[in-house]
Amino acid sequence: MEKKLDFGRVGWMIGISALILFACSSLRHELFQSLAWDLGIFDQAVYLISQGKPPISSLIGFHILGDHAAWILYPLALLYKIYPSIYWLFAVQAIALALGALPTWYLACQAGLKDSQALAIVVVYLLYPLIFNVNLFDFHPEVMAVPALLGAVLAARSGKIWWFCASILLILGCKAVLSLTVAAMGIWLLVFEKRRLFGAIAIISGITWFVIATKAIIPFFGTEAASIERHIGRYSYLGKSFSEIPQNFLNQPGIIFTNLFSSENLGYLILLLTPVIWGFSLQGVTPLVGAIPSLAINLLADYQPQKELLHQYSLPVLPFLLLAVINTLAAGRGWLQNKRTIILWSLVAFLSLTKFTYFTGKYLNTLDNWQATQEAIALVQTQGKVLTTDELAPHLSHRQFIYLINRDALPTNYKTFDYILINTHHPGLSMSQELAVSLVNQLQNIPEIKLEYQRDEVYLFANI
Repeated sequence: MEKKLDFGRVGWMIGISALILFACSSLRHELFQSLAWDLGIFDQAVYLISQGKPPISSLIGFHILGDHAAWILYPLALLYKIYPSIYWLFAVQAIALALGALPTWYLACQAGLKDSQALAIVVVYLLYPLIFNVNLFDFHPEVMAVPALLGAVLAARSGKIWWFCASILLILGCKAVLSLTVAAMGIWLLVFEKRRLFGAIAIISGITWFVIATKAIIPFFGTEAASIERHIGRYSYLGKSFSEIPQNFLNQPGIIFTNLFSSENLGYLILLLTPVIWGFSLQGVTPLVGAIPSLAINLLADYQPQKELLHQYSLPVLPFLLLAVINTLAAGRGWLQNKRTIILWSLVAFLSLTKFTYFTGKYLNTLDNWQATQEAIALVQTQGKVLTTDELAPHLSHRQFIYLINRDALPTNYKTFDYILINTHHPGLSMSQELAVSLVNQLQNIPEIKLEYQRDEVYLFANI
């Protein structure tokens, strides 16, 4: 009876969390804070798939499978078949992130934790700062891998082979690099959990998919330049190609250790561990084997967003942090044992490290011409080519061709675009206010381009 009652509580917690996450990401989008990279890219790709067109995103210049081999976008397009809306992505992301609490609770119960501790672990998961922050920063397919990773471990410990295989398949479809996490999880299952069949399946499938994705799918659907820029550009100090990096890794270990043992990496590890540090012990650390690939990728990267709790890069680490905490509590260890103190620690970490305050400051700076921006977007009534800024692109990405105004590479012929939309008061990340004003003045002097709308420093031009 107690378990049924707790299951109901967990269900309510998941439902409320999903609604809050969906509301926050939707509100951020409505306030013109979402970005072309990456929300516009994924929305455009999923939309094109739903329309039966090749998902070649004009924002990145190649087929979406050439990005991360994320084939999960194809079944996602079925939702756009019902009704094409970017809010499907927000809903899927919110549900996936909240749903990770369910296998977390089952794993805690399976490990023999007290009912109160199992519920506390659910709260630890839902209040982990990365969950809220990642949900705010656009959309990323790997959010669906979080409940799948936890579900895969639960399936392995329960001896459910088909459930395990389905979870692995879902994880691999979210992002090519997650295949390394799957393989590492397999090593942990094989060596430490003594789940030999499950471990072997994870190792083989992870390595196989990594080879297929990096050697066949990504090069075929993308380009060599795209692969370097999008996948290894952040590790340029290690080499300029996939083959060169392992060689330098072995031949010049000094370069690696110099970048690995840095103050930035120390700060990143502190951020990552602080919300759950109370639940770590030597008896419980073995699940962290599964986190090694993602941790190594983030620690070695020369890219700050991979060393913080704001973006998606640390998501594959989270399930194994939770498993380590569960192991610790199951062994009767850990600084905190009481439900209330665990929840209090999680709440303090949430309030300290999440960006909910953006809704009282940073996200409100577009309100002064929000109405004008909405009206201008509504006047884009054809599927023609659009040129606009980073923050406005996700509101117009249901088309085959949409491009960003880039301060470093302005178009040579503006007459090739059907619409050009600029907010000179809030020009966004892609250009300065001075450049935006200069561009508007330039467009007003081109006879073939008509000023369709102007209000509160928002300009919509149409090619006549």
